[in-house]
Amino acid sequence: MDNIFVQVIIMTVAIAAVVKGGDVFVDAASWMAEATGIPKIIVGATVVSIATTLPEMLVSAIAAFGGSGDMAIGNAVGSVTANIGLIMALSLICMPSPINRKEYLLKSILMLTAAVVIVIFGIFGKLNIVGCIILLLICAVAWTENIRNAKKAVLATQIDEAEGAKEKAEGKEIAKNVTLFIVGAAAIALGANFMVSSGQFIAEYIGIPERVIAVTVIAIGTSLPELVTTLTAIVKKEMSLSAGNIIGANILDMTLILPVCALISNLKGGALNFTATVAAIDLPACLIVGCIAVFPMLIQKKFSRWQGILLLIVYAGYVVVSSSESIQAMIPWLA
Repeated sequence: MDNIFVQVIIMTVAIAAVVKGGDVFVDAASWMAEATGIPKIIVGATVVSIATTLPEMLVSAIAAFGGSGDMAIGNAVGSVTANIGLIMALSLICMPSPINRKEYLLKSILMLTAAVVIVIFGIFGKLNIVGCIILLLICAVAWTENIRNAKKAVLATQIDEAEGAKEKAEGKEIAKNVTLFIVGAAAIALGANFMVSSGQFIAEYIGIPERVIAVTVIAIGTSLPELVTTLTAIVKKEMSLSAGNIIGANILDMTLILPVCALISNLKGGALNFTATVAAIDLPACLIVGCIAVFPMLIQKKFSRWQGILLLIVYAGYVVVSSSESIQAMIPWLA
């Protein structure tokens, strides 16, 4: 009994390390990229987006390397479902607002296309090389669009800034940011490793599937940066910042993390297999919440409060369905 509480504490500390490490890593990575001459628009569209996805990436990659395909897929897909069904839902409930459909159209299409691709390959039971290529192409389109939009924003605001101009960095500042970069990366890596090992231990101890831990505790834990960003956006009443951040993060979760996990699985002589439960529950749930968030918004040209309420209800139902077998497993354990 003592061991399980120790593992719960380790899991909590690991989540905190991943979240804080991710925050430190993003700031340091952004500074280093700009200091070496990479234009800020490129930094924002690529470096920062990759860095903010690093927690989910490492957790899923470590799980895939250890042969825990359910946890690898569950974390990536579960993070998308949590981002929309929980985090975006809170944003819509607190801050419904009109939107510029053009700003969301392509990103929304890319997100839903990626979800459909994953569902299709989930039906066939595994993500093969064809699926990886399709997802990576979607990722490339998303990055290209991010860079194009960033360039437009620079021109629109008439920012007189020479792209690629290197910042003058002093020795102390360089040392500080390099140290923060290393510390942040180490915190994410160690935290992710302990999240996976603790999640596996807790699942095995209680007798529940690993995917349940992955799509609930770990998925929500690795989505905390998006939650913090959303809460900040709500306070500042910046709806576009909140929704745009979530959609962008979801595209990367699906189009970058899963192909990386599939590659790791193939290098180890296996494949990234989708179990029947993942294909029947997790993948459809991800697609459903995506459709609820996107289609009404594109048709009505606004985010509505009822969308947020519906998303929250659907997400709660998904968690209950996912956890039902866990509750059954825990009954004899609690007794």
